[in-house]
Amino acid sequence: MRTEILMAAGLLCIFLLFLLFLYGKSVMIEKNVFTESNRELRNPNCGFYYIYRFMIQDEETDYEKLVKESYQNDTETTITLLQINLQNYRNGEISQRGLANIESLFCAMENIDKRLIVRFLYDWDGIASGQEPERLDIILLHIRQLEEILYRHRKQIFVMQGLFIGNWGEINGTPYANSEDMRELAIALGQATDSAVYLSVRMPAQWRMITQMKGVPEKTLPTDMLSGRLGLFNDGMLGNESDYGTYGVASAEEAGAYSPWKREEELAFQEKLCRFVPNGGEVIVENAYNDLENARKYLALTHVTYLNRDYDQEVLNKWAGELVREEGCFDKMDGLTYIQRHLGYRLLIADTDISQNFWKGSLSVEVKMKNIGFAPIYREPEIRLTICGGEERYTYLLHQSLKELAGGTQSEELLTLEEEIPLSGLSEKEYSLYLSIVDTDTGKHILLANEQEEEEEGYLLGKVCFPGRRE
Repeated sequence: MRTEILMAAGLLCIFLLFLLFLYGKSVMIEKNVFTESNRELRNPNCGFYYIYRFMIQDEETDYEKLVKESYQNDTETTITLLQINLQNYRNGEISQRGLANIESLFCAMENIDKRLIVRFLYDWDGIASGQEPERLDIILLHIRQLEEILYRHRKQIFVMQGLFIGNWGEINGTPYANSEDMRELAIALGQATDSAVYLSVRMPAQWRMITQMKGVPEKTLPTDMLSGRLGLFNDGMLGNESDYGTYGVASAEEAGAYSPWKREEELAFQEKLCRFVPNGGEVIVENAYNDLENARKYLALTHVTYLNRDYDQEVLNKWAGELVREEGCFDKMDGLTYIQRHLGYRLLIADTDISQNFWKGSLSVEVKMKNIGFAPIYREPEIRLTICGGEERYTYLLHQSLKELAGGTQSEELLTLEEEIPLSGLSEKEYSLYLSIVDTDTGKHILLANEQEEEEEGYLLGKVCFPGRRE
């Protein structure tokens, strides 16, 4: 028995020595060092946007021509706010001609290469009570009528903004801005849209009324339920202490869950909520609250993903006239450019580690990622690790979630992407190792905030060489 044990141990030693010869001595690894860049990144679902308005009517309209003309000078944004006015159908159903025009509008939007924030509404004049339907059931009918179109074009839509009601579609100045009606509208809109499409309402208090939740759950919200899809849009952002009625003056305890809370508490609420669902809107009225440093802190705390590039120009010009003072690559950048480059997510490779795992006969690859943008990426991308050499090419899909990187006030957090690549199948002398991150809706590669340029296969992490092999 002892002899057998010794023989087995000897064979194991021989095997380990063979592995050491095969993998241990012959693998040389050269890894890239990554540095942060302040360059502009045009990635899906974030950034500045412009508003485009379309009145739906029964008259046949060449939307392909109209959209092309409307967007011909809009070459710097990747996201747009599409306002679709249904005022002509306030007394009944949307006609077949009207539905065909809406379908044509969405088809035309496919050609402009932008992700959509969509707001259906009845009023552009601040007089919703005279423009929107007099009965809730007509609005609900319109939502049901749009279901097929919205599902067909679900890949284009990032956020459905609003609930069709209110002055300018902002859920105010309307008899339907009560918890029962808003909840019914939100549920109907949730049912009429794909579960991957986010919804949004104007105020945190409205979010709580609709979801019937008193606060944000500690765990990640499920995206297939209304509470996990419902985000915020704030068109009174930084206008004054209350963001023009978005916040109240009483504490949460005093006001109750379904009324606006004082500013500090609502900001804390948004910080938690908008780790999971998007937030955006427009800044208004030049004042101390939107001074650059105050704005930077606010946008990071509330995880803002998108902002109106047209409004308010006085505020935007103020940002453009001030310089950022901080350590790193953004020092002395003008404030408007700084904010543009931090809206939404801004992912970067902070560090890499490529090493040989002797016991597994593999390469252990670790990539540490950061998000220094104001907000998470929200839509889970596809993460690819590709190793190429000669005619050989192997791609591995990584399963860590980049959505965990909240950005904003958590911009220093790291997420480690990990993968083991078997060495046994590699026969070439030299291989290059790449990381790429792909938006699954558009198929576009997400650009990273590093000095290194992306190559065809992605960002070069390093090279692996087998010196003992011949070319």
